[in-house]
Amino acid sequence: MPMPAATARSAETGAEPSLPASTQGLLVVNLGTPQAPTAAAVRRYLAEFLSDPRVVQVPRLLWWPLLHGVILPLRAPRVARKYAQVWLDDGSPLAVYTARLAAAIGERLPGVPVAHAMRYGEPGIDAGLRALRDRGCGRVLVLPLYPQYSTTTTASVADALARIAKDAAELPLRMVDQYSTDAGVVAALADSVRAHWQAHGRGERLLMSFHGIPQRLVDGGDPYSTQCHATATALAAALGLGHGEWLVTFQSRFGREQWLQPATDATLRLLGETGLGRVDVVCPGFPADCLETLEEIALQNAALFRAAGGGTLAYIPCLNDAPAHADALAALVAREFDAWR
Repeated sequence: MPMPAATARSAETGAEPSLPASTQGLLVVNLGTPQAPTAAAVRRYLAEFLSDPRVVQVPRLLWWPLLHGVILPLRAPRVARKYAQVWLDDGSPLAVYTARLAAAIGERLPGVPVAHAMRYGEPGIDAGLRALRDRGCGRVLVLPLYPQYSTTTTASVADALARIAKDAAELPLRMVDQYSTDAGVVAALADSVRAHWQAHGRGERLLMSFHGIPQRLVDGGDPYSTQCHATATALAAALGLGHGEWLVTFQSRFGREQWLQPATDATLRLLGETGLGRVDVVCPGFPADCLETLEEIALQNAALFRAAGGGTLAYIPCLNDAPAHADALAALVAREFDAWR
């Protein structure tokens, strides 16, 4: 079930033994990414991702033939070409930045072993937990890099942890389920926007684009939309923005059902049609740059904005492994450890 939107809470599995603080570890979890920008690698990744009932809530008997017979054969080559446009020398942007961020958090938590994992793809959550156990951890705090709670993302990590805990209950786990208005993260976001404005100038609007989810889930109690708007409001306040200077949209729609509105692409098209000279776009729900930010926003939606009659779309990068981001998350983790007595 969704967690309340207004509070930051943690979920626990396993029994908590009496352990010295030095035995605690941290597992930083992100969504996942293909291992290579190839159709075969993308197909393997999408097959796992789109097989999760938290992501696609369609009966298996209907979804399986459609997924493997139509969607994957058509989508994998197209998505692979998109990944190729943003691939880094060291690998997928999301994988590179997640690993760097986890390492940076670890540098700020002396004596706490830190590992990273992906909900889909490699390294898997079970492998990350084994690595921490092998390093002597007797309990592990799990930090999903999803600032806003959703049943489609955070709850899926909780599902995986529950399965793992059932098979290997000797390792107690605690999960941070959201940090949508964490003061340190909001301050880091605001600083990154100010730094971008100082270096590149300021647009006429600041558009805050979050990943979308089906409206049906929000109607059923998922707090994601509420938390996205809370993040945006906190960021706008930190930047001193007034009414009309910023707006919230939702991107990455998949399927035919109604998703959260307004849509990022439709909004940018409308702004372009008004002849807006420049719009700045930041993605506060994405801690690390990935296909959805670097290709969908910075390339695809920038072209759409220009084609509609707009001028420049200036994409403001995610926080990635910036020192202020690592500082904020390390402080969050330290508070969670202090609360885990």
